[in-house]
Amino acid sequence: MLTPHRVFKLKGISKMMKPVRKAILPVGGLGTRFLPATKAMPKEMLTVVDKPLIQYAVEEAIAAGVEQVILVSSRGKSSMSDHFDHSYELEQVLLERGKTEAYKSITEWLPEPGQVTVLRQQEPMGLGHAVWCARNLIGDEPFAVLLADDMILAEPGCLAQMIEAFQEYGGNLVAVEEVPRQNVDRYGILDVVEDDGKIARANGLVEKPNPDAAPSNLAIIGRYILQPDVMAELSNVRKGAGGEIQLTDAMARTLNRIFFRGIRFEGRRYDCGSKEGFVQANVAFAIAREDLREGVTDALREFCNG
Repeated sequence: MLTPHRVFKLKGISKMMKPVRKAILPVGGLGTRFLPATKAMPKEMLTVVDKPLIQYAVEEAIAAGVEQVILVSSRGKSSMSDHFDHSYELEQVLLERGKTEAYKSITEWLPEPGQVTVLRQQEPMGLGHAVWCARNLIGDEPFAVLLADDMILAEPGCLAQMIEAFQEYGGNLVAVEEVPRQNVDRYGILDVVEDDGKIARANGLVEKPNPDAAPSNLAIIGRYILQPDVMAELSNVRKGAGGEIQLTDAMARTLNRIFFRGIRFEGRRYDCGSKEGFVQANVAFAIAREDLREGVTDALREFCNG
């Protein structure tokens, strides 16, 4: 059932605002940092403990109330869409062998029919282009963007925290964290004008600035809630940093009419686009599980003391 429009209070003014019902997950990248593992397997299917990155992202979106998840994929990544479908042969074998828990592990989390949609990005033209590929499914609604590379261990999930803030503030909202000054050239960076320690309002943002010229060290990480105006700006195709169509450039062009804020989420982010971050995520998510915590912790002590 579709979520009705809700009345939110923005700066003391009651305003009808559409809810965030749709989320875009750009998953068309080549995953070259993880070769040879990603030679024949999408990077997003790499597992953290026992679930692929893409499943964590989809589950986070659905847990936040998202009704439709849009995967913007590319050639050779059909295993991702297969992952969100039934595997009837495997399910039958598991049931026949009495492996009830294994059966539940591949069926209980499956999205509702039609809840996950897969689109193709025919050319690798950047994050902004990947988001733009979903324009016809977004229409005139606000939408979320999640990057599966950014694993966030949080309760409630990062997107759920963002939607709660979005209901209060509206506008364009991104998840942010402070990064070392020497690393700002890896991120979109906020030009902050107000900051209460949790919500930072910005009057600008710069994509991958030189550390000496960066307006702050408050970096956008892979979670966004955006107004449809951003999608309209992406339709005016302009290449930015790296010769790609940058999502942050389209966001910047809406600053004169839409408030832009960053939220410091409660939780820990792991950059699974890097090998170091991927290993850290596996350790952190394993320790967070009661069935694995003791064994993993003991092994870590042994390794560190050895």
